[in-house]
Amino acid sequence: MTNPTIYYIRHGQTDWNAEFRFQGQRDIPLNALGQKQANENGRKLHELIGSGEGLDFISSPLGRTRETMERVRIAMGLAPKDYQIEQRLIEISYGDLEGRTLEDLKANENERHRYRKANAWEFQPVDGESHEMVLGRVAEWHSSLRGDCVVAAHGAVGRVVRYYLLGLDKQEAARFAFPQDKICILRKGEEQFV
Repeated sequence: MTNPTIYYIRHGQTDWNAEFRFQGQRDIPLNALGQKQANENGRKLHELIGSGEGLDFISSPLGRTRETMERVRIAMGLAPKDYQIEQRLIEISYGDLEGRTLEDLKANENERHRYRKANAWEFQPVDGESHEMVLGRVAEWHSSLRGDCVVAAHGAVGRVVRYYLLGLDKQEAARFAFPQDKICILRKGEEQFV
């Protein structure tokens, strides 16, 4: 399908999100607020699309996205575990930064912090990925879509999806603070948050 509609839901908050800690591919669970956000996004999505008949439901393999998807599906009155797992939607790897806070990076590696801030799209942590590297798997995944879909994934992956579909400036795209309490409705050249 050339221009499917994607109902993109970033996973609900985790304790590491609240602490501004680099999470990446670490499998950190939703906290109570994150569970509430996922439930609410499910309620909103149900108001928008009903039962989502004919749509594919796709999640990153990490636990926080799977729990988000299952809570969304329950709120929509659907079987919680009836969705696809998509490895290409796994969060960006923050490599050696995973588990560290942004404040720690700024205080102890200020030059690296400044470089990351100025070059958000290209920045690649040691043993990690840049947004540019994630773009390859996002583009491959998007070209494999068979139709409209509901996606539960991550903030950095969402930034790359927005860049790919909206033609944004790379640095602007990489700095976007992807909300956890909204649904992003995306099509090539179009975006709406509800």
